[in-house]
Amino acid sequence: MRIGLALPQYDYSVPGESPLRWETLLDHARRAEELGFDSLWLSDHLFLDIGKYGGPSDPQGAFEPLVTLAALARHVTRPRLGTLVVCEALRPAAVLAKALATLDRIAGGRLDVGLGAGWYEPEYEAIAMKMPSPGERLDRLEEAVEIVKGLLGGGPLTLDGRHHRAIAARNLPPALQEPRPRVFVGGKGDRLLRLVAGHADGWNTCWTWTPAAYRDRLDVLERACEKVGRDPAGVWRSLGLYALCGEDRADLERRFERMRDLMPAGVVTEPLDEWRGGRLVGTVDEVREQAEVWADDLGIETLIVGAGPLPFSVTAPDDVELLAHALMTS
Repeated sequence: MRIGLALPQYDYSVPGESPLRWETLLDHARRAEELGFDSLWLSDHLFLDIGKYGGPSDPQGAFEPLVTLAALARHVTRPRLGTLVVCEALRPAAVLAKALATLDRIAGGRLDVGLGAGWYEPEYEAIAMKMPSPGERLDRLEEAVEIVKGLLGGGPLTLDGRHHRAIAARNLPPALQEPRPRVFVGGKGDRLLRLVAGHADGWNTCWTWTPAAYRDRLDVLERACEKVGRDPAGVWRSLGLYALCGEDRADLERRFERMRDLMPAGVVTEPLDEWRGGRLVGTVDEVREQAEVWADDLGIETLIVGAGPLPFSVTAPDDVELLAHALMTS
């Protein structure tokens, strides 16, 4: 199993630093490469608040992922780089494919492309777009996936969709990877999993999952694959999990208390033994055992760790270092 890291990206991402500095994001990426992480990931929001996570509801600044990954590609040369995930509504699909193909070339063929239907209503309002219904968002996403897939390899492509269109479109130069970068979809609903089975190279979901709950969703995906004649084993599976590791129980408790104290008030309110449910949490040996279950029993190829209690946050650099030790050494 390969191990990825969700990089700090938002003004809430690093304790004591708001706005987040580019130099801080870059330092985390460089250190992750030194530690041996296989991939580095950014999400896609114009801004984001953490009200749904128990924190304040005021908008927090964000680094745009495509520009940021292009910049990172010049500084970190080994890990793969990925979007977790691009919001369909923010860019015309053909224009997005152009940007992604260029990004793959800048990165030397290291790009993985995640696309999503969108969920954060305030950013729809910010671009003067009424947030579509869930069904329409998935319709839009399906068309976007087909256009991005078709144009990453250069085209030509014609797709006269209801929401996205490309007419004899060419994308030159194409992405460096052949035949093209992997395109996966993020989410968990039944219809989205049918979209994965019929249109995407892979599937991702995050950030809190138990193996039993994931197995339920995997069953839906496998049935969807069977209906379209696809081998479920051919769907690339990545999973994001909040993660915290301690050298022993006492060290784990110390790190948990530090996280609770440093991160925004209201985000972590449960005791450790409640908070760890659905997360990759434990001593070094326990984290390794949990990771083995995800890889061996559920077929996770890439595990993406979030080293904080919020999406794309890092409580402290030594938390990342211990996770790297637990997951990439034996």
